[in-house]
Amino acid sequence: MKIAVLGTGAGARCHAAKLKELGHQVTVGTRDPEATLARTEPDMMGTPPFADFLAGHPDLALTTFADAAAAGELVINGIDGANAVRTLTAIPSGALAGKVLIDYAVPFIYNPDVPHPWPTPWGTMPRLSPVDTDSLGEQIQRALPDTKVVKAFVTQEQETVVNPAEFGGGDHTMFVAGDHEDAKTAVAELLRSYGWSDILDLGSLHAARGMEMHSHLHTAIGLALGGSHRFGIKIVRT
Repeated sequence: MKIAVLGTGAGARCHAAKLKELGHQVTVGTRDPEATLARTEPDMMGTPPFADFLAGHPDLALTTFADAAAAGELVINGIDGANAVRTLTAIPSGALAGKVLIDYAVPFIYNPDVPHPWPTPWGTMPRLSPVDTDSLGEQIQRALPDTKVVKAFVTQEQETVVNPAEFGGGDHTMFVAGDHEDAKTAVAELLRSYGWSDILDLGSLHAARGMEMHSHLHTAIGLALGGSHRFGIKIVRT
């Protein structure tokens, strides 16, 4: 399958490398390919320059967001949450019309000025916007009415999304939500190719609100475990 990965951060790189390993034709999208390749310093998360990653994966194609979206039959959104809607709506509508777009972005606002800050080892915990009565996934769907948006991958580090068997034999749960049943079926098929066996459909895209808010619980669990352990959530059914 032809798959577009929008973004060049650590998570996007996980998907690009795994998809290529699985035999897909992968195109990575960025705002300015020349500028992306010219960077020599790590990004704000400490991720090495993309040129270093591309040197180890020379068979990946890097192009603009618009060209990548046009090339993909399925699109994965790895654009940071603060810029996702603006960036996606700048892509010509025909490039995304009718396609499945998997959104795993979290609408974080970093270094927030809030009345009751949550201190973490890396500074104040980002706040979410939108939150509670809306979600980034829903905003993207409203902005792209002809695209089939599925919220997925967001409740887990992307390193684990592409390799659930790295701990616990892969026996943990991945969630999906969206308003298009055929799109969720396509995402479930991709997840099974990654190695997921327990995939729980949460229903409509409204559930993206809870999935995005889970990021704070995920952080709290990670800190409680010492910050160096991979972990997953398992839904135990009666």
